[in-house]
Amino acid sequence: MNALVEKRVDENIRTLRVKAKLTQEMLSARLQVEGCDITRSALAKIEVGQRHLYPDEIILIAKILNVKYEEILDINK
Repeated sequence: MNALVEKRVDENIRTLRVKAKLTQEMLSARLQVEGCDITRSALAKIEVGQRHLYPDEIILIAKILNVKYEEILDINK
């Protein structure tokens, strides 16, 4: 994946999570309840670009944060 694209997506996730007033711990717990085995540490790594995202994670993150996929994938911000 293009490093710039990945960085933007990672930043978008963090921004949207903060906007939703969720901590990394809260978001990872909600992802786990939805069946996505992701720890707070893994989520932190995603947000700083040290771990790649999987499609199912993007789907669930969008659902939990109540945003459209385009908001997560928008690289033009």
